[in-house]
Amino acid sequence: MDAERIRLEVLAKARRVVVKVGSQLVTARGEGGGLRIDRGFVDGLCAELAGLMGDGYEVTLVCSGAIAAGCAELGLADRPTDLPRLQAVAAVGQRRLMTHLHEAMGTHDRRVGQVLLTRGDFDDRARFLNVRNCLNELAAMGVLAVANENDAVAVDEIRYGDNDLLAAHVAHALRADALVLLTGVDGLLDGDSKVVSTVTGNAGEQHLGQGESDGRSAWGSGGMATKLEAGRLIADAGEVAVIANGRTPGILRAVLTGEPIGTVFVPADRKLDSRRRWTGLTRRTRGTVVVNAGAAAALRDQGKSLLAVGVTSVDGAFATGDVVAIVNEAGGEIGRGVSAYDAATLRRVMGMRSEAIAEALGEPAPGPVVHRDDLAVRRPDATI
Repeated sequence: MDAERIRLEVLAKARRVVVKVGSQLVTARGEGGGLRIDRGFVDGLCAELAGLMGDGYEVTLVCSGAIAAGCAELGLADRPTDLPRLQAVAAVGQRRLMTHLHEAMGTHDRRVGQVLLTRGDFDDRARFLNVRNCLNELAAMGVLAVANENDAVAVDEIRYGDNDLLAAHVAHALRADALVLLTGVDGLLDGDSKVVSTVTGNAGEQHLGQGESDGRSAWGSGGMATKLEAGRLIADAGEVAVIANGRTPGILRAVLTGEPIGTVFVPADRKLDSRRRWTGLTRRTRGTVVVNAGAAAALRDQGKSLLAVGVTSVDGAFATGDVVAIVNEAGGEIGRGVSAYDAATLRRVMGMRSEAIAEALGEPAPGPVVHRDDLAVRRPDATI
């Protein structure tokens, strides 16, 4: 599907949308060189969001800028580098950022609700569903949900580190029709600094570092690489993502009415259901299972479950119920799924048929290593 068709047949029909804005859009330097919230940008963004909501769109905003806003509040010239200080500054900045968003949306008679998240909220199924239910209820109430990483409490083990991936996972939770990643450049740029109109699978990586800017600011933690990863996550689920310049007037309306603007990620032909999005595109993997050519073909081409007989090696210390990456013997990822075995047991029985497994374990075999209902197979040209 070409860019024009995606814009007119997919984007123009999107009604449930996640919008992500980065720190370089939300903040600016004042006359004296100090950091401040860019009220003009925030006001314009909120006017656009309120207009979309008034037209029946369900919009969720993922907004970076808490640390930058905290630095502005506290008069800090530079972003802190140590985690405790970052957390403290974020605690101050979250309040300031939400105050501006509340005031700006209030001029359009709209309310805002804050949802602070960590990586662990998406790894646990019950918490993941609670996030989805909360966001859905806020939308039903006509409230703009503003999601952000909970920088004040997140540590390295549960951090996203950037809001691009958080936005993709929020979009998965909501089964959003589209993810719009707003940044300071017009899209993914090629070696001639021209916008790449479409990206299929992992093809966009060849352009990284070739354009004039990767979209990274001194106050943010993302860049074009994380936007490419977020866009692929959405496209692999069968939905559409766009990278566009947030400083272009009316950008959201332009993107969602199919105007030829920004970089579009070509969606997969099939849409993943909610559970497979969570299993294959949201939860973190805890280990890797290598399979032989026959098992790889059965998983990818025939929709089969993964059996122990097809496993050739196991890496990691995962437990029963953890998600594992399934790769072929060349290291290419086939998909991800929930393992019915812990790593130690799987190492004992890999390569065995069911009857041999029962004999080795002294009890009936648990069944497939990964059942097809708990498996998300990726596109051959994509990277999960």
